[in-house]
Amino acid sequence: MIKTYNGSKLGITSSHRKALLRNLAAALFLHEKITTTLSKAKELVSYSEKLVTKAKKADLGAVRAINGEINSKDAVKKIFDVLVPRYKERNGGYTQILKIGMRRGDNADIAIVKLVT
Repeated sequence: MIKTYNGSKLGITSSHRKALLRNLAAALFLHEKITTTLSKAKELVSYSEKLVTKAKKADLGAVRAINGEINSKDAVKKIFDVLVPRYKERNGGYTQILKIGMRRGDNADIAIVKLVT
């Protein structure tokens, strides 16, 4: 029986993909805008939106869940101090992708991922 996989494999192992998404999400939450390839950006939006939704509860369980996902203490602090109050009334759609063209070296699609204000 063929089972479907939700999301792109990005051509890397599952542990590498998990680490990549964690690092990209931490950078996104810290800087609120990052530049990456389009396929990574699409995966990052899905991952980061789930984290923000989980953090909106703002209880001890949510803090522990986010700490388990993101290793950067600064990013976790910013999520609960800045982003959760900002998105309290919003029901999703915390990030947006802006396509900016092609990368010069390998002609990959490049996109900016930013948090909606």
